[in-house]
Amino acid sequence: MRAKLLLIGAALLAVVSCRSEGETPDPTDPEGPVAPPTPYVLSIPSNFPPARSTPPDNPLTVEGVALGRHLFYETALSVNNTIACASCHKQELAFTDGQARAQGVNGSMGTRSAMSLANVGWEFFLNWDGAAANLEAQARIPIENPVEMHQTLSAGVARLQATSAYPKLFRSAFGSSVITEDKVLKALAQFERTLISGNSRYDQFQRGNRTALSSYEQQGLLLFVTHPDGTAAGRGGNCSDCHAGSLQTNRRFTNNGLDATFSDLGQGLVTGLPTDNGKFRVPSLRNIALTAPYMHDGRFPTLAAVLDHYNEHVVLNSPNIDPLILNGTNTPGHPTLELTPTEKAKIVAFLQTLTDSTFIRDPRFSKPPQL
Repeated sequence: MRAKLLLIGAALLAVVSCRSEGETPDPTDPEGPVAPPTPYVLSIPSNFPPARSTPPDNPLTVEGVALGRHLFYETALSVNNTIACASCHKQELAFTDGQARAQGVNGSMGTRSAMSLANVGWEFFLNWDGAAANLEAQARIPIENPVEMHQTLSAGVARLQATSAYPKLFRSAFGSSVITEDKVLKALAQFERTLISGNSRYDQFQRGNRTALSSYEQQGLLLFVTHPDGTAAGRGGNCSDCHAGSLQTNRRFTNNGLDATFSDLGQGLVTGLPTDNGKFRVPSLRNIALTAPYMHDGRFPTLAAVLDHYNEHVVLNSPNIDPLILNGTNTPGHPTLELTPTEKAKIVAFLQTLTDSTFIRDPRFSKPPQL
């Protein structure tokens, strides 16, 4: 028996020796062992609520975020190598594009404007209609949409795999130089979760700097947060019912009285429920002075025009209109807000304090050096 064990041990030793001298590395990691990626720690502003938890299978890492940043600016993900995610989400415009409707490859025009990506790590549903429940799922939509980047993700993966630079970046981020669709989506999502905007003058005011806003702007803030009750003491703009707190959004879907009939059903297209027709995601008002034109179809060119809509032009019989819009007025018996021109100007002045100049200049979010 002892002799038999010795023979088995010798055979195993020979196999090990043979493999150590000429063994082919694991085919899933052809270049051999790789150091594990470095955890990336988000810096959350003190006045913010906790961010939405990241998926367990896609933790933030320094290498993953860096890869996602490159992919965000990578035109090879579009069918003709002309546009990237960053084409519709420009940092200097708080990751919007300044267009009423987003423009894709070959000049094709979408039906909606590009939403800001600031603080998307707090969102439970993405896009104007809530078509994606997380950033990983959302990233695929513009890549494969025929009027946006118009390319299958598999084709984009093949292009990236054929480069000399990307396999190395994927290996650092995910442990293998084999690029997959799943890894592309995860890397993009990691980068987008770092796009945190929380250093506007309004943030500084919230964190205790009472001189961050002028008296005039503070008057605008008071109007912004007040739900009007028809009394002189309770005059308000009825804004914070939907645009509340540090995130400046309640993260819900609502019909804000734009139309009597809908050319775009909004959330109703996703859920199929008639009660969701005409409802769109409430966007954050952070950096709102940079993200004109406004609404899902970019119909309002200025903040003043937005205030005019809510004050004077809400379509009161719009199907599924939000009740919060109908029950706020500064003049009893009137169906509209009835703000004065001065009050509207004060609200606009406050909205301009939501601009975060550090966010739009942060080098961590800018286009990285060419690979």
